Amino acid sequence: MEESPFKGRTGLVRIWNAFHYSLAGLKAAYRHEDAFRQEIHLALVLIPLAFFLPASPLGRALMIASVLLVLVVELLNSAIEATVDRISLDHHRLAKRAKDIGSAAVLIALINVAAVWLLVLLD
Repeated sequence: MEESPFKGRTGLVRIWNAFHYSLAGLKAAYRHEDAFRQEIHLALVLIPLAFFLPASPLGRALMIASVLLVLVVELLNSAIEATVDRISLDHHRLAKRAKDIGSAAVLIALINVAAVWLLVLLD
């Protein structure tokens, strides 16, 4: 099996390249994924709000981490969807299952936000 020619890079060059690939991924997700844009806008409201609500430092950290987790899960879900669509746009039960499972992961992350915020704020 042939490996990527970029795998041989090490040290600061690899870190620099990885940083730029990550920025490109964030830009692509923001540009092409409506759900990611909505969740970014939600994060831009909720993360600053966490600093103004009555919560302990640990509670505040949990609130912010739960919001960031939604973004991570949405990025992974978007990557799964893009990969499935790259393979084929035909309807297939396994493709639907993969997309539905990714969507379920996002839903659970969103439920986690609600649960964490409620528990921290009702403490």
